[in-house]
Amino acid sequence: MRPLELFSPETGADIGFFLFDIDDTLTTHGRLTADAYGALEALHNTHSTDRPIHTIAVTGRPAGWCDHIARMWPVSTVVGENGAFYFHYDRIARKLQQRYVVEANERARRQLQLRQIGEHILREVPGCAWASDQAYRAADIAIDFCEDVAALPRDQVDKIHRLMIEAGLTAKVSSIHVNGWFGEYDKLSTTRLLFAERFGESLDDVKEQCVFVGDSPNDAPMFGYFPHSVGVANVAAFPTMSAAPKYITQEESGAGFVALARALLAARAK
Repeated sequence: MRPLELFSPETGADIGFFLFDIDDTLTTHGRLTADAYGALEALHNTHSTDRPIHTIAVTGRPAGWCDHIARMWPVSTVVGENGAFYFHYDRIARKLQQRYVVEANERARRQLQLRQIGEHILREVPGCAWASDQAYRAADIAIDFCEDVAALPRDQVDKIHRLMIEAGLTAKVSSIHVNGWFGEYDKLSTTRLLFAERFGESLDDVKEQCVFVGDSPNDAPMFGYFPHSVGVANVAAFPTMSAAPKYITQEESGAGFVALARALLAARAK
């Protein structure tokens, strides 16, 4: 990983899509700071220029949160539950547009089995718990290992991940939860879908105009795909990810997000 200072200003000036994780990337210790939100809004405000930057949240957080984010945050689109859907708020029609990868009837059928798998994991791994946002999820389960419970050791987090895999789920580890779902989609596959359907673009054709910033293993597909991928400094806590970001900020979490946003805006100003 190269320091962010080596990110070319010429490349930064051409960025038209800013994709970002939320937990411990935009937020800091579970809070959205004024500086981080201000940086996100400054990026989004480029829509008043002839070279807009589309701000796209790509998160493991649930459908209920993403409804709020799409409506009220300065974002173009939000991908949620690690790729289960993308939401876009049409401000002209004043309507939330929801695009799920799996149809409603099938999602409902899977929920009972997902619940049973989650209950089994809670019995097998003392100290973990249902994520506090589980009630707002549409397509996956989230097991908390450090957000609202005492932090579990890495071997127990790995056990949660392994139990999900053994149950036939796709499973991803974030900085706070282990998420599991039925299906092969992930953050990257649904990002491809939204670019095709929402922007009329093949992601392969415009990936050089994109930057992605994240912090944890569930961001690895994005880190591996995008040539301009950035990790905030706390990504170093996960040295065995399947793919690492190309650049890393000096600052952790929201402060790293701010550093990247300011670098891109400064490059445009020049």
